[in-house]
Amino acid sequence: MKSQSTMICCLMLFLTTECSQYRAKIHIKDGDKHQHLEIVDKCSFKNPQEKCHGPCITSSNCSQPCAHPFRGEIGFTCNQNMWQKSTETCTSLSVRKLFQDLNSASRLSVAAPSIPLRILDFRAPEPMESVAQGIRRSCPRDYACIIDAVKSSEATSGNIAFIVELLKNISTDLSDNVTLEKMKSYSEVANHILDTAAISNWAFIPDRNASSDLLQSVNSFARQLHLRNASENIVDEPFIQTKGFHISHNTSEESFRFSGNTNNTAEGILGMIEIPQHELWKLPANASQAITIAFPTLGAVLKEDHLPNASLPRPVNGLVLSVILPDRLQQIFLTFEKINKSRSARAQCVGWHSRKRRWDEKACEKTLDVKNRVKCRCNYTNAVMSFSILMSPISIDDKILDYITCIGLSVSILSLVLCLLIEATVWSRVVVTEISYMRHVCIVNIAVSLLTANVWFIISSNFSKKAQDHNWCIAMTFFSHFFYLSLFFWMLFKALLIIYGILVVFHRMMKSRMMAIGFVIGYGFPLIIAGTTVAITMPEKGYMRHDACWLNWDNTKALLAFAIPALVIVAVNLLVVLVVAVNTQRPFIGSSKSQDVAIIRRISKNVAILTPLLGLTWGFGVATLIKGNSLIFHIIFALLNAFQGFFILLFGTIMDHKIRDALRMKMSSLKGPTRVAENASLSPTNGSKLMNR
Repeated sequence: MKSQSTMICCLMLFLTTECSQYRAKIHIKDGDKHQHLEIVDKCSFKNPQEKCHGPCITSSNCSQPCAHPFRGEIGFTCNQNMWQKSTETCTSLSVRKLFQDLNSASRLSVAAPSIPLRILDFRAPEPMESVAQGIRRSCPRDYACIIDAVKSSEATSGNIAFIVELLKNISTDLSDNVTLEKMKSYSEVANHILDTAAISNWAFIPDRNASSDLLQSVNSFARQLHLRNASENIVDEPFIQTKGFHISHNTSEESFRFSGNTNNTAEGILGMIEIPQHELWKLPANASQAITIAFPTLGAVLKEDHLPNASLPRPVNGLVLSVILPDRLQQIFLTFEKINKSRSARAQCVGWHSRKRRWDEKACEKTLDVKNRVKCRCNYTNAVMSFSILMSPISIDDKILDYITCIGLSVSILSLVLCLLIEATVWSRVVVTEISYMRHVCIVNIAVSLLTANVWFIISSNFSKKAQDHNWCIAMTFFSHFFYLSLFFWMLFKALLIIYGILVVFHRMMKSRMMAIGFVIGYGFPLIIAGTTVAITMPEKGYMRHDACWLNWDNTKALLAFAIPALVIVAVNLLVVLVVAVNTQRPFIGSSKSQDVAIIRRISKNVAILTPLLGLTWGFGVATLIKGNSLIFHIIFALLNAFQGFFILLFGTIMDHKIRDALRMKMSSLKGPTRVAENASLSPTNGSKLMNR
């Protein structure tokens, strides 16, 4: 029942600091039996706001003592007219408690000089001795005498800080002869405060360097370990694992593999450390040793403990791996499995600088970054001996982009439907020549392709692969790929029509032949590319991504079957726009200033019309791939492409004077024959002839 009373005290502490009306259940393990204790909070404890003296003014602070039997205090900061917990030093541990059950007669009273007195307030008359002396008296062989007291304590912020100081003192005073037994006991103590359940409490420790102190203490203690065998699995705790190998000049390339559970994964996250052969050649003939340590949760702990620190702007996306090597070795390779395997979760290799207490981006270089894993080449020094990966240095996760995409696609779909309705209404009045006929055929097919592609994109974005049939996802990926390619190839055919209208003046191709060429380019080529991509990648199950119904990139690079044709077509169409601009200027060389202004206006109009119709806005996507670019580039790209359907309606349909005239005539015909005869006299001779040929 001792563990039961401890759990009740912990719950009482929680109810005191965060009082609210709820029913809480806790599960207590008593031997092999599990007891269920239910406590109903009637808000009999005072709310923390009521215990803070004075009104809650922004940035003001207050504190209150911890509930019995914890010692210390809880600090609060006023934020948005509410008191919120900012620090906590509540501890149930003391140096006396570590040893009190070992010798009840003498009741050792020992204390570590470096542990702050604000944490260790024993109120005991007997003199204090060091932790090292207590361990030397009670358990000098394996440090096992302190394990039970530590593991039975609650992982409050105060207890975590106490244990960190305890481990620091041990690594300083008791590291002269570290054995496997001592390393295991040391790691059991560290494992207790690295548990996933304790991560959130690190944020309330007043000393923001507690987590980096823990990492440095563990590394320092492990450095003094002496291996007995050629290779050993030294520690295999859930949240800290240690392995060691003997290495020498003649040793072949060595590797260490780890697997650990993080706070949000059910399966183990893998990590591997490799010492290359050319580094091992630097060692002398006599054997040296390498110690490696894996921390599954330390990345999250560092993030919590350094919340105000600008050096930790991104979360750790894998294990934290520490390496203790001979001083002559300077370079190692590390492979990390990603926790977040999203296609946007790119990684950056970093090393923890123990003196600067921050991630050092210059310590490592990324050599491989795929969906599941990252490989890093890192420079090992005494100051930098712990390494990991940070998540998404260049990915953008912004609600503004989500809103732009959602609104833009909705507007585009409505605009494209309206565009097709207008084309159907005025079709007989605007397709009077072969060129104008094919021009409107291009606009209709561009609108149809983009409309269909956007619809498939929305469907596939809201499709759950886990809940639905795998074949449906394959179908959606294929149709999205096909229709987006069709969009670009019809834009290419429109650009070829413009060049044909400029260069070929006295010869006109038959309408049937132009239609055949258009449909071969617009739908035949995309079908060949999309079908070939499926045929090549499906046997390897590499057609789709694992997390979305879209083309794979990590394994088979199937996405290149879309990216390469699209970028090539954008480049070709850009050249066509330049040709149009030059051709527009040529007849007016040597003209007056007013004519120069007219030239500039005409060029600007042609470029504005052609940019969305030829897909040049997709070229802005290149800027979003450059590391470190501002969010504004991503916003511009999202605006231009999410609203592409609206731009096609505006520049391809509404700004066409022939379509406007045809619409006026259509509207007049509905009002009577008089207005029809009146509008029939209108001659559509104004505007850019080049654009309407």
